[in-house]
Amino acid sequence: MSTAKIPVIIDTDPGVDDILALLLALASPEIEVLAIIISFGNTDAEASYVNVLKTYQAIHRQLEQFPQDAYRYVNFSQERKTILAVGEDGPLEGALHSAKYFHGRDGLGGITQSHPDLNVDDNHPSQHPQLELSSKPGVEVALDLIKSEPERTISYIALGPLTNLAKILRLDREAVRDRIGRVVCMGGALDVPGNHNPVSEFNVFADPFAVKELLTPDDFEQGLPLNRFLLLPLDITTPHEIRFPYYKEMVDPAFESTAFPSHPEGKPPIVHFTSSFFERTREVMTQFGKDAMELHDIAAVWCAIENPPVRDEDPDPAVLPVLQQGWKAMRRKFGVERLGELTRGMFVIDRREDPSAYAPGANRAKVQAELDRLNFQHAGVYESTAVPAEVEVETPPVFKDRSHVHAQVSTGATATDTLNRPSDGQMNGVAGGVPCITRTPGSAALVKLLLERVWGVRS
Repeated sequence: MSTAKIPVIIDTDPGVDDILALLLALASPEIEVLAIIISFGNTDAEASYVNVLKTYQAIHRQLEQFPQDAYRYVNFSQERKTILAVGEDGPLEGALHSAKYFHGRDGLGGITQSHPDLNVDDNHPSQHPQLELSSKPGVEVALDLIKSEPERTISYIALGPLTNLAKILRLDREAVRDRIGRVVCMGGALDVPGNHNPVSEFNVFADPFAVKELLTPDDFEQGLPLNRFLLLPLDITTPHEIRFPYYKEMVDPAFESTAFPSHPEGKPPIVHFTSSFFERTREVMTQFGKDAMELHDIAAVWCAIENPPVRDEDPDPAVLPVLQQGWKAMRRKFGVERLGELTRGMFVIDRREDPSAYAPGANRAKVQAELDRLNFQHAGVYESTAVPAEVEVETPPVFKDRSHVHAQVSTGATATDTLNRPSDGQMNGVAGGVPCITRTPGSAALVKLLLERVWGVRS
C-alpha cells in the first residue's frame, strides 16, 4: 500500500455515529481531511454544522489539557486547515425527513440541553483555527477539490444522504467521472431489514432519488463510475458494534445513561464528549434489546482508510475496485424504490432467479403450508418462512457455512462476513451491479482501532 496520504472529502450529517466516524478520521494518519461537507439527514444542516464545531472544540480542549496527545489527532492542524461548508438542506425531490427520533433534535442526543458545557459559544473563524469556515456552497467546494487535486486521488466518503454528491455530478459530470478516485458510501439494506422502516436504511430513505441518479441511472454513463465505488449496506455495518459495557470498562468507568450524566471533572475532554452523546444512544438502543452502538458510519471511514484509490484502476466498469487484504466485495443488482408509501428507499432485488427460491411452477400456498407444518415440529419453535425473519440483535444469524458467523467484539474474531449465499450479483456474473462490501477484517479490529486512535486506549 502507498504511504502517501489519501486526500478525502467527508460528506456527513452529524449524527452520533457520524461524529465518532469524524473523530476516527481526524485521528488517522493515512488520510488528509480536505473538507467536511454538511448535509441534511440525521438532523437539519444547521445543527449538523454546529456538531462539527463541538467536535473540534472537544479536541481543542483535549490538547489543552493533554498536549502530548497532539500526535493522535493528525488531521487537527492550523497548518493544514480543513474546509467546513454547508451542502444541501433537502432531497432532490420529495419530502424532507430526518432521524431526530434516534439522534435527538440537535443530532447528538440532546447534549445542547443536558450538557451546556459542550455548547459552542462563538462561530467566529478565529475560535476555530483548524477549520476554514467557507461561505461557499458545499457542493462547489467539493467540486473545486475534485478538480484541483491530482486526478483519481481523492476519496469521497458519504456518511449521509447522497444529495450533495448527486448535485456535484450534475454540476460537472465529466470532471467527477474522470477525476474522482473512490467513493465510499454507507447506505442501503440488501438482505436484512431496514433501520428506518422495515425495508429501508435511513440514508437511502432520505433521498432515494439521489441514489437512483448516482448508482442505477437508466444510462450508466450518466452515473458514478462504479468500478471506483464501494457501498457498505446495513448487511455489513450492523455486525460492527461497540458494546456499552465494554466502553465503560475500557474508556469511561463512570459512564451510565442520561439518569447519571457525564461530568467533565476527572476525565479527558474527548471522553466526556463521547460519553455525553452516548447516554441517550444507549437508552434508545436498549429499547431495541441491544446494549451497544452500531458502527455504521465508522465502518465506512475505516473502509476508506484501508482501501485507497488506485490511480491505474482497471477502467472496465464490470471490474471490482481493488481492495486490501481482509476486505471483499461483490456486485449486487437492485432497483431503488422512490415513491412507495411503505417502501420508500428500499433496494428492490429480483430474486426470481435465486436457486434457493421456490421451484418453478410450484403452488406457493401449498409449499408454504408444508413448510409451516415442518417448522412447527422443530422443538416447539415456530417461524413462518412466508416473510424474511427479523435479524436478532444479540445473537448472530445462522449461516449455512458456520465459519462466516458475524464476529463479536468479545470473540477476538478477525473478520466479518455477510451472509454467504448466492446472490443476484453472482447469478448474473460480475458484469453489472453495484460493488458492495461483503467482508471486513472484523468488528473486533475496528473497535481496537477506535480505542487506540480516538481515546488513546490500548486493548
